[in-house]
Amino acid sequence: YRDLIEGKGGGVKDGRTLKCFVPGGSSMPILMPDQIDTGLAFEAVVAAGSMAGSGAVIVVDDRTCMVRFALRTAEFYMHESCGKCTPCREGTRWMTQILRKLEAGDATKRELDLLLSVAGNIAGKTLCAFGDAAATPVLTTLKWFKPEFEAYVKGNPPAPADYRARTPVESH
Repeated sequence: YRDLIEGKGGGVKDGRTLKCFVPGGSSMPILMPDQIDTGLAFEAVVAAGSMAGSGAVIVVDDRTCMVRFALRTAEFYMHESCGKCTPCREGTRWMTQILRKLEAGDATKRELDLLLSVAGNIAGKTLCAFGDAAATPVLTTLKWFKPEFEAYVKGNPPAPADYRARTPVESH
């Protein structure tokens, strides 16, 4: 991924540093900067702990709040859920509500644990792969960036970046 991100992609912009990257679209597990030398081949990405997915690489720089990253991704999956099965229909809504509460500074450690539980109860328990796609970004963001989530619980969130959109997506 180094040649793709730093070479052909021009690298992380404005002198920022790479925080993480998602090799195959928003539904794939996050890879960390020390994994940038992972090859582009399907097998190499799987060996690194992710999947090639759609091939849409998401590059995340150091100014990105991972709580906000998880929230925006959860809002997308909540909106796109067909609603046919309960884990996905209800789980995506719960994840989004908890993440919104966390971002607002109103969540507790208990709700952070609940977020992990809800995401875990979606993954592998839906009629199609959409549930896994919805749960994976939350699960891997929590795995790699849990201190950022805990900072919100402790009332010490990062300052919002000026580029962040503030309009939430609603379910249809």
